[in-house]
Amino acid sequence: MTTEIARLQREFLEYMEIERGASLKTVRNYDHYLARFIEMTGVSSPSGITDEVLRSFRLELNRSPGVFVKGQARATMKKNTQNYYLIALRRFLKYLMKRGITSLSPDRIELAKVGGRHLDLISKDELSRLLQAPSDMLAKEADEAVAVKYLRDLAILELFFSTGLRLAELCSLNRDLDLSKDEFSIRGKGEKVRVVFLSDAAKEAIRVYLAKRKDMDEPMFVQVSRNTSGTDRRLTPRSIERIVREYATRAGISRKVTPHVLRHSFATDLLENGADIRSVQVMLGHANIQTTQIYTHVTDRQLKEIHKKFHSKR
Repeated sequence: MTTEIARLQREFLEYMEIERGASLKTVRNYDHYLARFIEMTGVSSPSGITDEVLRSFRLELNRSPGVFVKGQARATMKKNTQNYYLIALRRFLKYLMKRGITSLSPDRIELAKVGGRHLDLISKDELSRLLQAPSDMLAKEADEAVAVKYLRDLAILELFFSTGLRLAELCSLNRDLDLSKDEFSIRGKGEKVRVVFLSDAAKEAIRVYLAKRKDMDEPMFVQVSRNTSGTDRRLTPRSIERIVREYATRAGISRKVTPHVLRHSFATDLLENGADIRSVQVMLGHANIQTTQIYTHVTDRQLKEIHKKFHSKR
């Protein structure tokens, strides 16, 4: 027998997908977090969600085991993971309030405090070596079929740094990009559309790569193996992660480099060259300025230089 809370959970997920335009991944995550909440608390109706139930749920989350790491004792669930559950529950309670259904006020949910996010960054010199690495390999390659791979990889790296695209966004691109313009629109998280901008280096890398392609496949970035004819050749996110990692190794970068590190490099490069943080927020597609503020270490450093230059000139 379906309980009232289970029915409302289903209606909420449908509302998020259809009316709010949430991605299927977000809907699945909300489904998981809310199902765990209902299972752990045993509530069967919205009125059963009380301050006491919330407190017990938070204690249970805080004492839950986290991800097991081989060779180490299993730690408890991380604070930011706990917050995913609380965010889903708060969003559900806001939905109930909107429908006039009596339950706990969403304002009663405070997120767990977490430490500041650590940014994995590479230096300007490391970035330069990374972007140069495919060209270095290309210069040594006589096989035209293999050369296309290096041209493709150069276009991927230049595009990441030029646009700040997320990995999934870059994977979704098709080859019909209008290279006569310096910008194009991309549909990102939450189905939100934003404009991103192409540098001359990125446009040229894409143009040369596409000119060398022998196929007419729709995706922008495809596998170049001779054994992939007749299959879906679009590069997967995991394949692109491997490509970035490969060139980081070739460039002599010892730390882990991912597509998201290049997104960080894009943002910090803008800020270091004078862009304001709200403009960077828009270009990254962040819904909330607080997400972009992880980059304030850059502006903080600029403030230090301004202070040193202009303060107390006696």
